[in-house]
Amino acid sequence: MTPPNDPTVDDPSQDQTPAGTVYNGEFRPDPNRPEQSEEDLALVADLEEAMRDVVDPELGINVVDLGLVYDIWVRPGETEGSTIARVDMTLTSAACPLTDVIEDQARSATIGADLVNDLELNWVWMPPWGPQMITDDGREQLRAIGFTV
Repeated sequence: MTPPNDPTVDDPSQDQTPAGTVYNGEFRPDPNRPEQSEEDLALVADLEEAMRDVVDPELGINVVDLGLVYDIWVRPGETEGSTIARVDMTLTSAACPLTDVIEDQARSATIGADLVNDLELNWVWMPPWGPQMITDDGREQLRAIGFTV
């Protein structure tokens, strides 16, 4: 039997590693993630853009460009016409004391902007965040405030 996350596994669907963990060094989406329609994908793009308004309070850079957002998808809510967004994301540290601030900002950016009716934040710790996950825009923003990246 091949151990989970073994790089010799060719087919990710055969790997029994739980969602939200590493498969060959990458985030593995929830296997229960529903197929996304074109309308869903357009909403996901809007949600990603809205998540750029969520700023890491310590670094002052948005969570998308910091590479903290691993996945976004939507599904129907329990009431007719309602939509729930799920954001799989991490933090620069699992011990971040400002998780509540980021959660509040995310709810305000998505629900407050009337993009969705509810938001599920799924905190993911594998793969761990690292500077390699920062986008080019994020690197430029960090350089502008004095970081070397």
